[in-house]
Amino acid sequence: MKAHEEHRARAKAELSFHLVTVSTSRFKRMKAGERFEDASGDLLEAGVSEGSHKLAKRELIPDDAPMMRSVLQSFLAGAADVLVFTGGTGVAPTDITIETARPFFEKELPGVGEVLRAESFGKIGSAAVLTRATAGTAKGKLVVCLPGAPDAVETALRILLPEFPHIVSIARS
Repeated sequence: MKAHEEHRARAKAELSFHLVTVSTSRFKRMKAGERFEDASGDLLEAGVSEGSHKLAKRELIPDDAPMMRSVLQSFLAGAADVLVFTGGTGVAPTDITIETARPFFEKELPGVGEVLRAESFGKIGSAAVLTRATAGTAKGKLVVCLPGAPDAVETALRILLPEFPHIVSIARS
């Protein structure tokens, strides 16, 4: 058995997830009591459940650096294993998820974004370069920053979710 297979086999099978949708427009609708859809958040929650993991927390926040930092600090002090942000990873001036999360990383995992961009290129062509998806570890936990598009979330779940226990296991070794 290869080393990565041995590590994967020893990894904790069930992880606890904190899911955060980053969207100022949805946040404003929520505060106003309006109905809105959060397709990407719904996909993440379903993927976590289907993967035999558990949902520790799910929330919706605006594109706001102090709120994101507060979420990150709370996550790192809490019991959840994985924090997933969806949204705010593009190139618009308000897309600040990467800039806000990256200083918390002890180790960045650029391969997360590379794999997603490579897979997306086959589906949407050169527009795949517009995502700045990434991930990193901190305090033995995993922080993942995904695009807000439902197709990107589905791709990430299919490709990356099976590797999350392995990543967390290595980060804690």
